[in-house]
Amino acid sequence: MDASQAERPTLYGALRRAHLSVALIAVLTAGISLTIVGLTALRAYADHNLQLVARSISYTVEAAVVFRDQEATLASLTAISANENVADVLVLDVDGKVLADWHRTPGTSSSPVRQILGNWLTPRPVELTVTSANQPVGTVRVSGDPTAFVFFLLQGAQGLLICLLLTAVAAHYVSRRMMRDIVAPLKQLMHIAHAVRSERAFARRLPAARITELNELSADFNALLAELESWQNQLQSENSALALQATRDGLTGLLNRSTFMQSLETAIATAADEAHFSAVLYLDSDEFKSINDLHGHAAGDTVLVEIAKRLHSCVRESDAVARLGGDEFAVLIRTLRQPQDAVKVAENIISAMSAPFSISPTKTVRAGLSIGLAVFPIHARSAESLLDAADAAMYEAKRDARGTWRDATSSSADV
Repeated sequence: MDASQAERPTLYGALRRAHLSVALIAVLTAGISLTIVGLTALRAYADHNLQLVARSISYTVEAAVVFRDQEATLASLTAISANENVADVLVLDVDGKVLADWHRTPGTSSSPVRQILGNWLTPRPVELTVTSANQPVGTVRVSGDPTAFVFFLLQGAQGLLICLLLTAVAAHYVSRRMMRDIVAPLKQLMHIAHAVRSERAFARRLPAARITELNELSADFNALLAELESWQNQLQSENSALALQATRDGLTGLLNRSTFMQSLETAIATAADEAHFSAVLYLDSDEFKSINDLHGHAAGDTVLVEIAKRLHSCVRESDAVARLGGDEFAVLIRTLRQPQDAVKVAENIISAMSAPFSISPTKTVRAGLSIGLAVFPIHARSAESLLDAADAAMYEAKRDARGTWRDATSSSADV
């Protein structure tokens, strides 16, 4: 992964950040809006309440102000102001002389933050004239107490923080569900696509997804994989067929001449390295031409196929049997403990061919083989020379007595 890919965000990360951002912005907007509306309403209520408190005080202290009784005025102020959101009350007589001055004792827990908020949120002071018989006798000045505002604002801030925390938790939960429902299927798609590209794993399939669009994508992708798998299987089958045609005889399924020669060269090289014997048997049918002439080519093909089966039954799995062309066959015995073991194989083949061949439900024919035998390294030291020596020995067997075997002479060896 290069640096540019490492810096790119993941889909899950992008969706989680987007969802969290939207949720937090929504909560912040709603919280701040509600706080502003609440403060505005509370401020209007406080202003109105302060007006009522001031009017109530002016009525209550009217008599005390007329007689300029300071003690009675202060007692009346205290009785009313102590139970209201009032910070300071000042009562003046008509000459402006202070008759009573009441102050609320500040709380011991008042902090600089509370004081700053209080100064910002304190309602405007109210001043009313005290009258008696419609004549002014004094003045009342009332200042509001911002404690309720500060309490409301701090409680609102706490509630907003709690909402933000709950929103973050909920966003994390929703993001995990989103990971399961959206991102997880896409990651599976990515992994399978990578496996298909790098490993040719066309048999892999995507599971069904919970979301309709992703489920349809999975179904289409699986259908594409199924089609690719079918194409791959067809291509492999065709390649296998072509490889078989290139190495096998089309009628009998035996090795063809070129493949047999490659096997023979490999066997000779191994025998030379490991110092053991190998042998080649060259076989030719004695009656094949007459079978074709009397019974037709279909009967001849049947005989060739049966000869191939009987040859396979006479050799080991490690040995090789080939059809060189027409009615000529070859057998490669890769490993011999002693040269005489090749003679046993030739005699077994002649014995296997002595049984008649069935060419129809009611007809049988006989097709013996003449066999030439050459052993490496006694009769030849190269693949071509060894096969030629076995071929020459086969023709010698045909001349002497058909349906028998002959080995190559040492004089024909390629030394």
